[in-house]
Amino acid sequence: MSMTMHCDIVSAEEGIFSGRIEMLIAAGSLGDLGIGPGHAPLLTALIPGPVRLIKDGGEEEVFYVSGGFLEVQRNVVTLLADTALRADDVDEAAAQEAMAEAERAMQDASAELDYGTAAAQLAEAAAQLRALRQLKNRAQ
Repeated sequence: MSMTMHCDIVSAEEGIFSGRIEMLIAAGSLGDLGIGPGHAPLLTALIPGPVRLIKDGGEEEVFYVSGGFLEVQRNVVTLLADTALRADDVDEAAAQEAMAEAERAMQDASAELDYGTAAAQLAEAAAQLRALRQLKNRAQ
């Protein structure tokens, strides 16, 4: 039996995952993080992107989070996010359309546009698509 730790992924709406994992990989505000059993205590911000779990037994699962916080304590990892979805629940067509719409809005200089909002929408759609790609690459 491999070493594991408990992990909870919680969104503003509901708990998404709770169980034993061997490793968590997430996009932190300063770069990607790999968290395994025995990791030093940590509290860090997360950016929108994929979160990969290697569950007890080696099975992998990919989630999308819109950002949030990751807390690591002794043998417990808690991820708090405004939005968290299993990657296979992300609507790929909607994410691609949102990305294209945000890119068009950013290029249209005559439009009344909040550039920051359009950039945030673009980043979120791109992060959703990254989560889907990780899920598809894992399945191959």
